[in-house]
Amino acid sequence: MFAIVSIAGQQFKVKKDDELFVHRLEGNAGDKVEFSDVLMSSAENNIALGGSLKVQAEIMDHLKGDKVIVFKKNRRKGYQKSNGHRQYLTRIKINDIA
Repeated sequence: MFAIVSIAGQQFKVKKDDELFVHRLEGNAGDKVEFSDVLMSSAENNIALGGSLKVQAEIMDHLKGDKVIVFKKNRRKGYQKSNGHRQYLTRIKINDIA
């Protein structure tokens, strides 16, 4: 069984016991969260769009993603600018799809 669920503005295909990195969620490590915005689900070759399923997950920890370097340059003008960014992420584990 799997489900496609919208979490923090992004869509993820999830199964039981999956671990995902999503944009930072409210809550502390060990907290339980529930996502009710299920777009599609499939169980035993039966596909259902929408529906009243809920995905229950647990927050494992909060962390930062890899650094992304942004480099800008104009040729022959002497202009160079470098900037870096690290996205705040939350690692979650899917406990149940019900």
